[in-house]
Amino acid sequence: MNTPDQTLRPVDAPTPAAPAAAPLVPVRVWDLPTRLFHWLLALAVVGLVITGNLGGNWMTWHQRLGYAVLALLIFRVLWGLVGGRWSRFASFLHGPGTLLAYLRGRADPRVEVGHSPLGALSVFALLAVLAGQVGTGLISDDEIAFVGPLAHWVESSTAYAATAYHKGWGKTLLLALVGLHVAAIVWYRIARGKALLPPMLHGNKPLPPDTPASADGPRQRLLALALAALSVAATAGIVLGLGQP
Repeated sequence: MNTPDQTLRPVDAPTPAAPAAAPLVPVRVWDLPTRLFHWLLALAVVGLVITGNLGGNWMTWHQRLGYAVLALLIFRVLWGLVGGRWSRFASFLHGPGTLLAYLRGRADPRVEVGHSPLGALSVFALLAVLAGQVGTGLISDDEIAFVGPLAHWVESSTAYAATAYHKGWGKTLLLALVGLHVAAIVWYRIARGKALLPPMLHGNKPLPPDTPASADGPRQRLLALALAALSVAATAGIVLGLGQP
C-alpha cells in the first residue's frame, strides 16, 4: 500500500533545491579610530625596536615612541569600552567553550566577524606585553645613559630588574607576538583564503547582509578624537606630573 507521500508525488520527482545563501555585502567592521590605532601602534613598535637596538642618541626617540605607545594603549582601553561594535572588548571576549569550539571548527561563524577567538587572545596578549614594556621602561635605569621618568619612585634594585626585563624577556615576548601575528595573517590568507589586512585598511568585510555594522560616523569619530586628547593628557600627566622628583 502506498503512503500518502508516494501517491501524491512520483518516485522520480526531483528533490526541491535548498534556498540559495544570501550574497555577501560589505559591512563596516573596523571603524576609523580602530584602524588608525592599529597602524600607528604598528609603526610605533617598529620604531621602538629599531631605536632600542641602535641605542645612543636614538634612545631619546625610543623614549618618545614609548610615550606614544602609552597614549595609544590608554586610548585603546577607552575605545574598547565605547567604540564601534566590533572594536569593543565585549565583542571578542570569548570563553573557553567558544575557543574550544573554534579550534574544532564548530563555532558559530559570527565569532569571526571581528577578532576570532584565537585572534582575541593575540590582541589581549599583545596589549598586556606592551603595557609591561611601557611600565618597565618608565621605571628603568641602565646606569649608563637612560633613566625612566618614574625611576625615582622605586628602589634601585627594582629599576635594575625592570631594565633587565625590558631588554630581555619583555623584548623577546613582544617580538614573538608580533611574529605570530604576521604568521597568522599569512596562514589565514594561504590556508583559509581570508585576507585580514584589507579590512584593516578600508574597514569593511564581505559578510551576510544581516550582520550588525560598527558605528563609524562623525559622532563616533568626534568621540574618538576627544578620547585621544584625553589619552595624550593622561600620558603627559603620568610622565610630567609623576616624573618630577
